[in-house]
Amino acid sequence: MKLKLLMVVCTAFCLAGITTTGLAQCKELKWPEDRKRADECIAVWGDAMKQGNYRSATSSLQWMLTNAPQWNTKLYIDGADIYDKIADKETDPAKKKVLVDSLMWLYDMRIKNCGDEANVLNRKAYASYKYNIKNKEKLPELLALYDKVFELNGNNVSDGNLVAYMTTVKANWLALKNLPEDQIFLRYDKIESVTDAKIKKALAENKAPDVEKLKSYKDAVDGLLISMVKVDCDFVRKNLAPKFKKNPNDLPLAKKIFTFMLQGKCTEDPLWLEAGETIHKLNPDKDFGLAKTLGVTYMRNGNNDRAEALLKEAFTLATTAQDKSETQLYLGSLESKKGNYTGARDLFRQAGTSDPSNKDAWQQIGDLYYNSFDNCAKKQNLAEDRLVYIAAYDMYSRSGNAQLMSRAKAQFPSKEEIFLLNWAVGSNQHVGCWINEGVVLKTRD
Repeated sequence: MKLKLLMVVCTAFCLAGITTTGLAQCKELKWPEDRKRADECIAVWGDAMKQGNYRSATSSLQWMLTNAPQWNTKLYIDGADIYDKIADKETDPAKKKVLVDSLMWLYDMRIKNCGDEANVLNRKAYASYKYNIKNKEKLPELLALYDKVFELNGNNVSDGNLVAYMTTVKANWLALKNLPEDQIFLRYDKIESVTDAKIKKALAENKAPDVEKLKSYKDAVDGLLISMVKVDCDFVRKNLAPKFKKNPNDLPLAKKIFTFMLQGKCTEDPLWLEAGETIHKLNPDKDFGLAKTLGVTYMRNGNNDRAEALLKEAFTLATTAQDKSETQLYLGSLESKKGNYTGARDLFRQAGTSDPSNKDAWQQIGDLYYNSFDNCAKKQNLAEDRLVYIAAYDMYSRSGNAQLMSRAKAQFPSKEEIFLLNWAVGSNQHVGCWINEGVVLKTRD
């Protein structure tokens, strides 16, 4: 009897849809002739919803849908909520199907009578996904619905539909084998573009939690793609590289190549660096992480001029003390490579000031001092030449690296060596050369 009643309700809904004409936004209340009955229906379903007794709300809702389909959008909002709640708890498959069909019909009737198609389909798609993602027969319909939702809404697609769309793509691919790789990538591109736009907007509005959430969605979508298509470095070289060579200014394609090759751990391939440069050049919003990554890669490859330019840019983009400090360390290393040890030390000190927790800054200075023995040694008195190791030890001490401290201490002057200069342990001595600092004299023995 319950199943028969549900079918009758659904049929009545359909008849209501047939009798409605015209299109309104349903912003203003549009009452039926029997205003008293309408008020009673609204009160009944309102009370039923408050009490969580959703089934008792359906007859009142049905009457309003039949007699006042353009009353107000609240009719359809509440109606969708009511049928969603009932369908969610229904365990009988046949009854559940009727309830879900009624829920989908409500979204269609809202569009028919109140317009706002893009917004309503956004909601309908997620509701359909919730109930139909495991229904093989419904999968083509669900995929077509998502295609339309993304076409109509663009960057206004609801966040929840990002992963749901890609999950729908995979469900069709698995169950029906109806999607070739190019069709999978076509949908992936849409989702990626919308997600990137949402992240950009969230960043502009300083909504850090939203940014993190969207990035997690992006990772999930990437994971779904990789589970369908073997996206390794060979795949990129074979399928994406030729397209990129023809159009090196294709930003979405460059982003895919960069991401996939990073995941495939083949960043030594020049193609990865080319893709990164395209992103850096064409993306209107410069990114600290990208500039730093490219800079470090160029530094590793020996292109120090390009590395320096990118790392200096990264420093201007850094928003945290940790990022600023890390970039200053890299820039200091570049100065060291040039032989500008004083400039390198200045940058390492700045790194330590930017982020006091970054102990590597002091270790880097210690390395500069330790490795300066050959360049700074006067070769007149070994004790004096070995003062650089005490300076290095002091920096290693600030970094907390006991192993390097021990290594430096092993190179301290001996008691015999300082005796020849009439120096005493604990006395202040000056380290010359470019280091130009004072140290407290210590010996290794």
